[in-house]
Amino acid sequence: MSRRRYDCEYGCSVEATLDVIGGRWKGVILFHLLGGKKRFGELRRLLPEVTQRMLTNQLRELETDGVIHRRIFMEVPPKVEYSLTDFGRSLEPVLVGMRDWGDQWLSTIQANKAGRLEQAVEDGDDRDGEEPPR
Repeated sequence: MSRRRYDCEYGCSVEATLDVIGGRWKGVILFHLLGGKKRFGELRRLLPEVTQRMLTNQLRELETDGVIHRRIFMEVPPKVEYSLTDFGRSLEPVLVGMRDWGDQWLSTIQANKAGRLEQAVEDGDDRDGEEPPR
C-alpha cells in the first residue's frame, strides 16, 4: 500500500482513515493495543501469522502517523513497549465497530454454510453444496 504524504489531499475522509489504519495487520495491532501496552514479543505471539519484518513496518507506520507510541527502555536486553496515543485511542469506536461487524459477518457465513449443508442432506447429497463432477 503506497503511503500518502500529509500535504496530499484525500478524496474523502474514509480514504484518509484507511490510509492510516488500512493494511493487513494494522487494525488487528490497534485492537490488541486497546487492552493496554504490549511489548514486541507479545504482539508477535498475538499475531503468529505476521512476519517480524511486516510487524515492524506496520508498527513504524502507525508510530509515524501518531497513532501509537513506542517507548524504549535502556536496559539489556533492550525492551520496547507500544501503546496507543490519545489520538490512537480515538479509534476505539471504529475498531470495536469493525470487530462487531466481523462477528456478524462470520455468523452469517456459518449460518449460510449450515443452510447449504442442510439442503444438501435433504437433496441426498453430502458434498457441501458443491457442483456435481462432470
